[in-house]
Amino acid sequence: MSGYRLSSGGLVNRARTLSFTFDGQTYTGYEGDTLASALIANDLLLVGRSFKYHRPRGIVTAGSAEPNALVTIGKDGRTEPNTRATVAELYQGLEANSQNRWPSLKYDVGSVNSLLSPFLSAGFYYKTFMWPKAFWEKLYEPIIRKAAGLGKTPFLPDPDRYEKAWAHCDLLVIGAGPAGLMAARAAARAGLRVILADEGFRLGGSLLSERVTVGGVSAADYAASVVEEVKSLPNVTLMPRTTVFGWYDDNVFGAVEKVQKHVAQPSGELPVERVWRIVAKRAILASGAEERPLVFGGNDKPGVMTSGAVRTYLNRYGVAAGQNVAIFTNGGAGYRTAADLVAAGVGVAAIIDGRTHYNDVGPSGVRVIRGGSVIDTKGYYRVKGLIAERMGHQEEIACDALAMSGGYSPIVHLACQRGAKPIWSDEHQAFLAPDVGQGLRIAGSAAGHASLAAVLRDGADKAHEAIGDLGRLVGNVDVPQVEGEYDASFAPLWYVPGAKSKAFVDFQNDVHVKDLSLAQREAMGHVEHTKRYTTGGMATDQGKLGNVATIGIMAGMRGVSPAEIGTTTFRPFYTPVSFGAMAGTSRGEHSRPVRTSPLHGWAKKNGAVFVESGLWYRSSWFPRDGEKTWREAVDREVLNIRANAGICDVSTLGKIEIFGKDAAEFLNRVYSNAFLKLPVGKARYGLMLREDGMIYDDGTTSRLSDEHFFMTTTTAYAGEVMTHLEFCAQVLWPDLDVRFVSSSDQWAQMSVAGPKARIILEQIIEDDISDEAFPFLSAREVLLKGGLKARLFRISFSGELAFEVAVPANYGEAVADAIMAAGKPHGICAYGVEALNVLRIEKGFITHSEIDGRTTPDDVGLGKMFSTQKPDFIGKRLSSRFGLTAADRPQLVGLKPVDRDKSFAAGAHLLKENIKPSTLNDQGWVSSVCHSPTLGHTIGLAFLKSGRERLGEKIVVWDGLRGSEVLAEVVSPVFYDPDNKKLNL
Repeated sequence: MSGYRLSSGGLVNRARTLSFTFDGQTYTGYEGDTLASALIANDLLLVGRSFKYHRPRGIVTAGSAEPNALVTIGKDGRTEPNTRATVAELYQGLEANSQNRWPSLKYDVGSVNSLLSPFLSAGFYYKTFMWPKAFWEKLYEPIIRKAAGLGKTPFLPDPDRYEKAWAHCDLLVIGAGPAGLMAARAAARAGLRVILADEGFRLGGSLLSERVTVGGVSAADYAASVVEEVKSLPNVTLMPRTTVFGWYDDNVFGAVEKVQKHVAQPSGELPVERVWRIVAKRAILASGAEERPLVFGGNDKPGVMTSGAVRTYLNRYGVAAGQNVAIFTNGGAGYRTAADLVAAGVGVAAIIDGRTHYNDVGPSGVRVIRGGSVIDTKGYYRVKGLIAERMGHQEEIACDALAMSGGYSPIVHLACQRGAKPIWSDEHQAFLAPDVGQGLRIAGSAAGHASLAAVLRDGADKAHEAIGDLGRLVGNVDVPQVEGEYDASFAPLWYVPGAKSKAFVDFQNDVHVKDLSLAQREAMGHVEHTKRYTTGGMATDQGKLGNVATIGIMAGMRGVSPAEIGTTTFRPFYTPVSFGAMAGTSRGEHSRPVRTSPLHGWAKKNGAVFVESGLWYRSSWFPRDGEKTWREAVDREVLNIRANAGICDVSTLGKIEIFGKDAAEFLNRVYSNAFLKLPVGKARYGLMLREDGMIYDDGTTSRLSDEHFFMTTTTAYAGEVMTHLEFCAQVLWPDLDVRFVSSSDQWAQMSVAGPKARIILEQIIEDDISDEAFPFLSAREVLLKGGLKARLFRISFSGELAFEVAVPANYGEAVADAIMAAGKPHGICAYGVEALNVLRIEKGFITHSEIDGRTTPDDVGLGKMFSTQKPDFIGKRLSSRFGLTAADRPQLVGLKPVDRDKSFAAGAHLLKENIKPSTLNDQGWVSSVCHSPTLGHTIGLAFLKSGRERLGEKIVVWDGLRGSEVLAEVVSPVFYDPDNKKLNL
């Protein structure tokens, strides 16, 4: 036995025992434990396997930098892999399982990789899986995919709730350790609105792990008193169990709060996690410093952990890492741990100090080996001893745990997420945060302060600076006296050579010193290249624990300062954030917002069947009694529109108001066809191209006045077009006077189509809308009977006489009802998007089924809309590329089955008769298909190579997916009213 629970001491609640399971076995702990402290208390030092070599691994730290103790917690839909046992709060009934092993943690088949390690050096995958080429899909990729990952993703749905929230404050204090508590108290007393966030479930940080006296009381009691004071103030919000993971523009911070991750059965009334976006006028980063492991042979065995972790488990949780603990240190932190162990009655085998000159004195009776080092460890599943070396002399020292202290690295990731680089300090032998401005100040250990007294003082000072920035009076904050501190200095010690065992710098990814050497030899010496070549600092660790040691060793190998090596790029997230927390309430049917048209209620009461179209619910068809299939309803709607009239909700079209004296010039550059001289009161169909010459979107734009245009876009691309216009105005042509506003939700818009459309609308519109007064492509404001102003557009997507009426959204349903009432004697019907689709295919009109990102204006038969007279517009230059002007490009054609009783489907491919299906023989594809009740058979739109030259040809419509072949005739894409007589009734 090595790890065990002390008979007294610690901050856990010994009056409440909690049971939990690990790998199916039941154990007990106390309220206030983490899973890691409870595991050590039960002498469970082996908790996982490393990723590449599957080496036995134990707990290394007591915080969020833990690389090894990654476990899966929960079951069924509440399964959460890769949870760090060191920050997982113990609760009654917790179920945890180790990862990355099979069939069991102790007997893992994957450990054979350790024997194969000479063949699995850094970058081996770049070299191994290149040859033979045919092996990649058949052998290499399946094996790699099966081996990838640390935990298993649950497949059952998560039953819990997540949410997102905003918070605003004057001062955000990140970290509730000594510096953070002092800063929060000072700011709170000055009247600032303060948020104090800390990832721990108990506030106090390192004060909870120390035996020193602060202000005449224990460090933990002092922390509790400060927490109670700020908690009682109405201007302070305490946020325990909250990790601030990112720093964004405008001093907005991302944070994730674990609301119910510490209970077995979360309440349905609350989320289990909540993502906060905190807007802070000022922020103080008091994240502390991470103790560095030392790099020596066998430093990855279970039972080897940082000195601070040993001290935390001892003082905070009342747990000893072993009965006979050895300490390897390069500074005073190791002596502080030794003193605490002795005071708790735990044996200390020896203190091995890598320094030769120092003033530290070990506890009475503890052996100190000055100028010594640990070069290797004994044991496999746990440490059983170590080999110490001094002046060429080696000796074996028995121990069952090893505490290592290699100095401290300030946790500055958050301050460097927006591009600033950490700065190496020879004085501190660490990377410090750069000056990132008043928005975020660095305090305490994160700023490089070593002693507790200096950390407390700096926390208060940084708060005073923020208070002054915000124009408040700075009050006096008494900084307490600290008694019992040890010397916090340390000497650099990056690597101890001399062992046959591997010396690891990244425990999680199995990166050892020889891997770093190989990276330097193979021209991967840049720190970013080394990271990717060796995988050091990747995965969930992201270099929190081993990065600085890696940089120090690289610097030593090249004979330069760590400043010349630099650090890798820091980016959000600091620690992993669950997908559930990021999604919040956006899951299932709420995974994206649902939009309903202003005419949704009208369509619903008229019996509409709705279909999801992007974010919209659109009326698809309007069944009537006796109609057994959707086709019957759609056929009736189409025929009725051709004979009488119909009304369709087109409110979902994107609508953009464009203003400015240069609005016409702007549109002339955005569209491929001319818009500069569009008369007021007229609409024009336009094609918008991408820079590569492909069609981006289409729609109509109407000129309502000299400096006011109204653009409609397709439903699917409304947002994208708005973004595109903003980009063009702000980046491409910032000199143009043009402004935009989206009005998609402000207008209810309905199309009234059919030969009786004018007769019906004349009953509700005061203005003259005769063909002479309001010809095709007219657009202007009109007055409805009753005094309501509306916009009227004479445009058609059906091939019939048609008008589109736009009214303020709140009046949409009433106006639609009035049109239905006026049209009842004339046989009007409501029709949906299915009938609309049939109407447009019969007329040969295109949608995004045709303009799918691969087609040019000429491909769809609209080459005349490509203006050669305009000096320039988006897409003009690249449209002249050979590939876009080749004679055999697919062109839009119509298809009719030779046997009118047969049908085909969209997505089918086109082949010449009696030709074997292959990509080489492919002649094109079918883009849109419908049954035409007007013609009495299936028709389709398709893209056929040199299609316009092949009208009248027979072509095979081949559908491998559905197993069908249909012989079709190539015809004009305009099946109905090719002379457009119906449009001009």
